[in-house]
Amino acid sequence: MPIKTLQIPTADGQADAFAAFPDHGERHPGVLMYADGFGIRPVLREMAHELAGHGYYVLVPNSFYRHGPGPVAELPDYIGEEVRAAVFAQLMPLIEAHTAERVLGDADAYLKFLTTQPEVCAGPVAVTGYCIGGLYAMRTAAAHPNQVAAVAAFHGPVGVDGPGLFSKLTARVHLGHAEGDMTPEALGELNRALDAAGVGYTSEIYPGTIHGFTMADTDAFSASGLKRHWDRLLPLLDRNLTKGK
Repeated sequence: MPIKTLQIPTADGQADAFAAFPDHGERHPGVLMYADGFGIRPVLREMAHELAGHGYYVLVPNSFYRHGPGPVAELPDYIGEEVRAAVFAQLMPLIEAHTAERVLGDADAYLKFLTTQPEVCAGPVAVTGYCIGGLYAMRTAAAHPNQVAAVAAFHGPVGVDGPGLFSKLTARVHLGHAEGDMTPEALGELNRALDAAGVGYTSEIYPGTIHGFTMADTDAFSASGLKRHWDRLLPLLDRNLTKGK
C-alpha cells in the first residue's frame, strides 16, 4: 500500500503532506486526517496506513507548514513525561498562531486537493482529527456542510467554539473523549448543546484514558482506547461514505 509525499497549494504557500491509499487501481472515498499537536511523524503514518487498508484515501497535511516542513519540532521516538514540556515549549507558539481563520483557509485548500485526486471517488468525504486536530476537523466539517458527511474527533478540545460551531454541522459526528479531559457533567453539557443544535452524533468518554490516548509513541497511549477509536471510526465512515464510485 503506497504512501505518497505531496505538496498542497494554499493561499499562504505549499503545505507538505502525505497520502496513504490502497494500490488496487481503484478510486476510494477521501478522508482528511488532522494530526495531533505533535504533528506528522511515524505513528501518524501508521494510523493513516491502517485506515487506508479499510478502503480509504487518507490525506494527512502538516498543519504548521508555515513554520517549515514536518516535523516542525525535534521529536524523540517516544514522547514521555521527561521530554513533554520541552517539546510543547517548541510547539505551543505554532498552535497559538494557527488561528481559526488559518484553519478554515487551509481546509478549503486541503479539501479541494483531496477531492481532485485521481484515486479519490466522487461523493462526500470525511474528516478526522486528534487532540488540537480534532478541533480543526470540527471546524472543517462545519465550514463545508455540503462536502463533509462524517467527522470524528478524539481527545480534542471540540467545545472551544461552542454552539455556534455545532449549529453549522450537517455531518454525522463521533466524539471520543479522554476520561482525563472530560467529566461526566461536562460531557452532559456538551451533549445537550449538540442536541440543541440538531446534530446527529455519538459522544462518549473512553474509560481509563488520558489526553492523547490514541498515540502509541507517547506515555498517554492506551491500547484499549485506540481499539475503541477504530471500533467507532470505521463504522462511522462505512455508513456515511460510498465506496467504489
